[in-house]
Amino acid sequence: MAGLRQTPLTCSGHTRPVVDLSFSDITPFGYFLISACKDGKPMLRQGDTGDWIGTFEGHKGAVWGATLNKDATKAATGAADFSAKVWDAEKGEELQSFAHKHIVKSVDFSADSKTLLTGSNEKILRIFDLQKPDADPKQFLGHTSNIKAVHFNKECNQVWSASDDKTIRVWDVNSCKEIHCIETPSAPGSLELTSDGSIFTATYGNFTVFYNAENFEKIKEIKAPAPVNTASLHPSKNFFVCGGEDFKMYKFDYYTGEEIESFKGHFGPVHCVRFSPDGELYASGSEDGTLRLWQTTVGTTYGLWKCVAPDIDGTDTNSTPSATTPGTAAATEAVKVES
Repeated sequence: MAGLRQTPLTCSGHTRPVVDLSFSDITPFGYFLISACKDGKPMLRQGDTGDWIGTFEGHKGAVWGATLNKDATKAATGAADFSAKVWDAEKGEELQSFAHKHIVKSVDFSADSKTLLTGSNEKILRIFDLQKPDADPKQFLGHTSNIKAVHFNKECNQVWSASDDKTIRVWDVNSCKEIHCIETPSAPGSLELTSDGSIFTATYGNFTVFYNAENFEKIKEIKAPAPVNTASLHPSKNFFVCGGEDFKMYKFDYYTGEEIESFKGHFGPVHCVRFSPDGELYASGSEDGTLRLWQTTVGTTYGLWKCVAPDIDGTDTNSTPSATTPGTAAATEAVKVES
């Protein structure tokens, strides 16, 4: 029997480009996935299958950033209507809305879900106290262009930000002062922190770059064949995936920098990618308006994927899996097997 071919689950439902996504941690009910889309309707899905759970309705513009807290009880979104919103992820209800003076591009919860970090085209980072929503937020000033991504460190005493001013900056939460600035050759894209809090992953140009989250030193950078917009390091830290302008998903060895494999499934540039908390799959969002779920190890039975043997006569036995869209039911599909 010949090798297996990657067949992603396609999660339909959005009508415009998918620009951000985030997984929760593993909860007693599994783990969950939220997606931000320019259609203004962020969606919540079951993380391992992509099954649609619900849509958060309330924004009046493109949603640029979306995240879940660790236990998936709350969601946060940032949008072109100059607001960041916090939602009850179990009921779908809007809990709080925080006005800004420009587009909110990125949001992140603190580890205890008590504060919300935002980054916007105002060139300002803000931290809102969700227990005192009427209080003035902390503000971090220094960027000279749009802020594209923000993230708390593990201890939540620092925040990281990436901006079109070609810098990645680190800020002290208590003093609201900049404590470190990393200059990049071109505007950085995504920011991701490993689950153990040790490594920040960022992208710029054709490069995925890794930084020590404690001393801010660059650990390494690895070049891809095309410009990359986003990258995610596997929980094992043995390899990472990235995607960008050539529509492909790439997997690289973290230690050697060698390309392990690449897959083309999207029909537009890839804007966001993240590994699931168990590392069994990674999700990507694209200009083509879809989310796709990819197996970390092709051929394992997991979620909606089921590894099957080919028919005796050598014919291909299965079809491309597709996660459910709003109002439809799920059916178990199989990974494509070539013989």
